[in-house]
Amino acid sequence: MQAPRINTLLKRLPLGRCPPTYARFSTSRPFQTGELRDGDLRSLPGRFHLKNKNVLITGGGRGIGYGITRGIAEMGGNVIVLDALPEPVKDFERLSKELNVRTKYAQVDITDEPAMARAFDEAVAEFRTLDGCVTAAGILPGSSFVDQSMDVLRRILDVNIVGTYLTTQLATKQMLKQGTGGSVVMIASIGASETVPNAKMSAYNASKAGVKMLASALSTELGPHQIRVNSISPGTIQTDILKPFLAADPQMERIVTSTPALKRMGDRNDITPAAVYLLSEASGFTTGIDMLITGGLHGGRLDA
Repeated sequence: MQAPRINTLLKRLPLGRCPPTYARFSTSRPFQTGELRDGDLRSLPGRFHLKNKNVLITGGGRGIGYGITRGIAEMGGNVIVLDALPEPVKDFERLSKELNVRTKYAQVDITDEPAMARAFDEAVAEFRTLDGCVTAAGILPGSSFVDQSMDVLRRILDVNIVGTYLTTQLATKQMLKQGTGGSVVMIASIGASETVPNAKMSAYNASKAGVKMLASALSTELGPHQIRVNSISPGTIQTDILKPFLAADPQMERIVTSTPALKRMGDRNDITPAAVYLLSEASGFTTGIDMLITGGLHGGRLDA
């Protein structure tokens, strides 16, 4: 539609009924609706804080998950960790005292529905509310496609997909009960959309593709309730879960450091800021995205 035609239509409309999309083109009062005043601006550093927010994270006892756990606490958030490990890394015990936040740790199998329901009930009883949820629990057994056992395949899907689904469902029920909205962050993987040469991870890749799509679907379904759902897809990150793959193939370390545009592997410090952003008010208008943190691996690569 040409500009004169738009202006003609605008002149026929009462000012109060002027469509927001076109109101900014009004020649009589430019930017009359939605114009920005200095008073509308809020402190940017403050929008990243998580002070007095209660965040539950699965798989938060080590690896990428613990990096996010500590990041939440450093930004003032209280954190509830559900993990398969009997106990978290030693640093976890210092968070409460050093950072003046509340913490809770519980060993639980995230595929066990009754156990997860109890863990959530205990967390809510102690913390009263739930403002955010991070699903970082996941497993990565490696096997070639033709040698993959169905038992291991089912376990991968149970932990990575069913566990993520169940955790998010329980968190969402609590957020809906509160009526205060919230934020869910799912840890997917670059493996949801890309493959690494020589990496035998077909079951893992399929499971993480499911996580990525689950986040997208739920962002639409839960958006009207002000519950934001996003995913993060890390590239190759230096954690314990990667060590067996590097040890099994002498060429693997060269591949994972040479294929990304930045020519290195990432570490937990590359992932934590993204999770904090997605949990915080700073991302209040962000939902349904998959944040790729891959060192450029997702941007295209030459064969290593």
